[in-house]
Amino acid sequence: MRGLASGERLLDAMAVMAAIYFAEAFHLRFRQVAPLWQAHSVRLSSAAVFALLFVFLLERHGGYRPCLSLLGIRETERVLRVTLQTFLIALVTASLLRLPVSRISVAIALLLAPLLLILEKWELQKLLRSLRGRGYGTRRAVIVGTGSTARRLYTALITSPKLGIEPVAFVEEGASAESTEIYECSYRRKRSAKVLPGPLTCGLLQQLGASVLVVADPALDRETMLLTVSEASQWGVETYFAEEEFLDPGRRMDHAEIDGIMLAHPCEEAPRVLYEVGKRALDVVTAAIVLVLSAPCAAAIAILIKATSPGPVLFRQQRAGKAGRLFTMYKFRTMYHDVPNYGYSPKQDEDPRITRAGRLLRHTSLDEIPQFLNVLLGHMSLVGPRPEMPFIVEQYTPAQRQRLKVKPGITGLWQISADRAYVIHENLEYDLYYARHRSLFLDIAIMLHTCLVAARGI
Repeated sequence: MRGLASGERLLDAMAVMAAIYFAEAFHLRFRQVAPLWQAHSVRLSSAAVFALLFVFLLERHGGYRPCLSLLGIRETERVLRVTLQTFLIALVTASLLRLPVSRISVAIALLLAPLLLILEKWELQKLLRSLRGRGYGTRRAVIVGTGSTARRLYTALITSPKLGIEPVAFVEEGASAESTEIYECSYRRKRSAKVLPGPLTCGLLQQLGASVLVVADPALDRETMLLTVSEASQWGVETYFAEEEFLDPGRRMDHAEIDGIMLAHPCEEAPRVLYEVGKRALDVVTAAIVLVLSAPCAAAIAILIKATSPGPVLFRQQRAGKAGRLFTMYKFRTMYHDVPNYGYSPKQDEDPRITRAGRLLRHTSLDEIPQFLNVLLGHMSLVGPRPEMPFIVEQYTPAQRQRLKVKPGITGLWQISADRAYVIHENLEYDLYYARHRSLFLDIAIMLHTCLVAARGI
């Protein structure tokens, strides 16, 4: 699929370059003397820069995603819109740099570029349909359901060669054993697929040679379907959902819109090297500064803890970090030393387990200063979901385990919300939102809000 997108980008760039180059060449035939800036090499360079800008904008508008409307209308609309945007940017740039631009060349290129692109894309679709029909790069698919959504998906899939998915059968619970076929929605009605009686099993998928499963029946039992999908994934079968309620909340998904139907496909997050490097650098620098500046305060807190209750200064506890890996988390001790090490955290300051000094430390969040040592060691981050105790993580549902995909943090969205008064695992929406949208600027914004919350004493 990536090779196809790369090839399409190259063809688009060549089509745009050809339009620009021939527009200028055509105009120069009616001029007796060509200016120096319109020499062959200069024309070729300007056409290449224009083509790169065009492909970049088309990429930004989703022009190379593996989805296609039935009549190609949206693709043509996208080409027209990007053509106008590219020419406007080019004209503004030429005006700022005071480059002489021929109005006739611009007019010709403005008509020629979208025309060549549309023709190129039509021919590419014909070539893809021919190759898919011969089995090149095609994945066989089974559609679960026979309703209107399933039927529309069948037609959309067989007329979207970019996806390379060929539906070979429908599966429906309660379908009769007699052979029934569903035809594509078109004038000729050439293509059809059989309706097979359920239930859907991995054996049936293997028998049909299917490597793609499309779920398009909202009446299915969710738990049974998720179990089947989980087993199918172990055999390398990819699953697309027309009904997103089948998916666990917070699950990262890729979306493909086909003829107005949005298909959700569970996927793994692509590596974000720059973000991870920047986040780690921010963690290390900030944690080191905080530990150095808070050293006098930490010494005073240690003396206060020792003077008000027997026991160690630091509280150590095993917590679940990223991917559920256990690590030792450090805090200043706020409860009596004979309290069981693992248990649900106190919800009120009047909890008899909390020491007098502990009430002050908890109210000001100064008990969490030693966690910056966890940040330096790489167990935690400045921003992220709160690390949970192992016995709670063992009770997590698949949806709750989504929060373990990122490194836990000292602060986060849940920590600065009003819902922090309730247990962490009952307020998943904060952690799942952060896991989906995290960025360096979001981390900095959360830290700024944390400072404001701490300053207000909330």
